Amino acid sequence: MTADRETLDVYTEAAEAYANCFASSKDVDQSADMAAFLALIPAGGRILDLGCGPGQWAAAFQAAGYAVEATDATKAMADLARERFGLEVRVEAFEALAAEADYHGIWANFSLLHAPRAEFPGHLARLRKALKPGGALHLGMKLGSGAARDSLGRFYTYYGEDELRRLLAKAGFTVTASRRSNGAGLAGKPETFVTLTAHA
Repeated sequence: MTADRETLDVYTEAAEAYANCFASSKDVDQSADMAAFLALIPAGGRILDLGCGPGQWAAAFQAAGYAVEATDATKAMADLARERFGLEVRVEAFEALAAEADYHGIWANFSLLHAPRAEFPGHLARLRKALKPGGALHLGMKLGSGAARDSLGRFYTYYGEDELRRLLAKAGFTVTASRRSNGAGLAGKPETFVTLTAHA
């Protein structure tokens, strides 16, 4: 499946606004998530930012001395990441990932929540395959049930934390840390989310 066109159109139209709101100091503080993730990665290790948006996390990893690759399905986001941080971003959908034992860590920060539920196990399998043995995964998802479009038209699939833990275990991951919090995204509606740190 290719990425959802309506979701991509929203991010294309709102790329600047998204970057200004959520890729700046106003962003939800995820320093604990970043620390838990990097604790599992060797100095100078290779990190993939999957669905990097405007590139703030990829830039932070690069500044910390890691070798970083980044992907996003929205060209407008990739262009912003290049303009703001000098990052080269591959414009591609999640299923384009074909690497094998290539990365020490994959940062999937609120990107895979746009994938249909039926495709999610396949995405996790690709991430597991792309990681080196013992490699780290950061996964950010919104909590809930079912699937729906938000007021802007973006498609979301919602999960319970226990469900995510089961899916990660089935894909060969061991969860080492988790955190729940609340925040309002681009659509302005407060929602509860979870971030999970795991290793292969």
